[in-house]
Order: sequence, then structure tokens, then C-alpha cells
Amino acid sequence: MHGPRIGVDAVHPVRLNKIMSKSQALDTVFAALGDPTRRAILSMLLEDDMAVTDVAQPFEMSLAAISKHLNILSRAGLISQERRGRVKWCKLEPDALRDASIWMQGFGQFEAIHLDAFERFLRTELPDDT
Repeated sequence: MHGPRIGVDAVHPVRLNKIMSKSQALDTVFAALGDPTRRAILSMLLEDDMAVTDVAQPFEMSLAAISKHLNILSRAGLISQERRGRVKWCKLEPDALRDASIWMQGFGQFEAIHLDAFERFLRTELPDDT
């Protein structure tokens, strides 16, 4: 006779879907943060909302390439995009980092990510143009 089933099969299906959704969300956030261009964009958006064309200006790449980066950040929940008239604007969504911060805290060697510390980190990733 076999003992009780342990592991993924033993988890209630609704709870499993919730776990998988959180896991997939974390994967998406960390993948988005894994690119230096996207981290630089996040650093720029720490200052204020920006039009897509203004976000693209400092980069030596096409507007289409920047739009792909913005879509990845948007899918990860790290930014939101909205149309204001004919202009598409981007806004940082810092709360999207909360689950990633909580996950890292689970290892006991990381402190909570505070917006000020995160801003300092991102500023080191963006070259100073002044």
C-alpha cells in the first residue's frame, strides 16, 4: 500500500494555479530586470512619467526596439503605459517589485527593497550624461 501523495499532485488545484501564477510573475519580473536597457529605463522613470519618445532618446536603438523593451516591462507590471492625446506615456509601478522583494527575503540574507535603495542601485546602472 502506498503512503499519502506528497508534492505538486497533493496541492489543491486552485492553490496550485495561484502558486504557479506567482512563480510565473516572479520569472517575468526577474527576466525584465535582467536587461541593462530595461534597468536604465526604470531608472529614468524614477524621476517622473515620460513619453515613449523621450524614453527612447538616450538610447542608440530604434523606437521599435525601445517599444519592445517597454512592452516587456509593462507585461512584468514594472511600468504602466497610457495614451494622453496622441502621446503614449510610461509610468514606473514600484509596487510590482514587492513580490520579488518578499521572495528574496525568504532567503534571510536580503533586506527589504526600499525605493530609495532601489533608486540608488538603478542610478549606478545608468551612465551619468551630465
